Amino acid sequence: MKKNSILALLVVMSLILAACSLDSPVSENDNDGAESGNEQTIGFSISTLNNPFFVTLAEGAEAKAEELGMEITIVDAQGDPAKQISDIEDLIQQGVDTILINPADSDAVVSALESAHNADIPVITVDRGASEGEVVTHIASDNIEGGKLAGEFIVEKIGGEGSVVELEGISGSSAARERGQGFNEAIGASGIEVVASQTANFDRAEGLSVMENIIQSDVQFDAVFAHNDEMALGAKEALEAAGMSDVLVVGFDANEDAITAIENGYMTATIAQKPDEIGMSSVETAQNIFNGENVEEFIPVELELVTE
Repeated sequence: MKKNSILALLVVMSLILAACSLDSPVSENDNDGAESGNEQTIGFSISTLNNPFFVTLAEGAEAKAEELGMEITIVDAQGDPAKQISDIEDLIQQGVDTILINPADSDAVVSALESAHNADIPVITVDRGASEGEVVTHIASDNIEGGKLAGEFIVEKIGGEGSVVELEGISGSSAARERGQGFNEAIGASGIEVVASQTANFDRAEGLSVMENIIQSDVQFDAVFAHNDEMALGAKEALEAAGMSDVLVVGFDANEDAITAIENGYMTATIAQKPDEIGMSSVETAQNIFNGENVEEFIPVELELVTE
């Protein structure tokens, strides 16, 4: 009888120990999951990383995410609206907390915004806006104001009369529309005529090619406004080759090559858009949204005219 009592006691103790050994790891795993679940994840779809401006923007976002202890995934649409939509769908499937979008095309991206909205994932548009769709906020420089700064500078430099060429950005992008709008508003009251306005898709090689074609058409002009520095630098190369070094060239973005060109007297001016600050502000705003804070519908980043 005594043996049976001892045996029963041993069995009970074994069961208690087994239960404790099972409970402990489950409890630890649950705690680990809770901790990892508190780390905010951000997906950032960028129109193209084949442009120094957007590389700097991405670096600003990455630096701020690291500083704040957030996880960020950056995907490159390579200038292809269809690839961007697919990339955003992948980010939605990954279950990121917030999606930042720098649209390759302001119209095409609308369907991706709808998908994110249906998945209850807040979206922030960055630098370029979407033509429709629900976003929490838009973070960018005021492109209309930047276009006006460029236009007013050219009006002043050429004395309020003469002719200019406008190199436009990607058709359908908000940046191209708004920079062009501001520029044309600024020169509209002057005697300056836009003798050629063509797209070069924010690309340096295309800026060179388009400007070569304009030069060969024999139109006369005193200045060039390009919607970004890459096109401006391409245009300047074509002008130099044609012996037209006296034509003013104004860009937009203030990328490193443009700043160097201005300092060396090669290019006339650019509009500084501060992409690193746009990237950092986007991540900070994503954190605010994650924490349940209210944010403004438009968060501007300061512009400035950079001249020699």
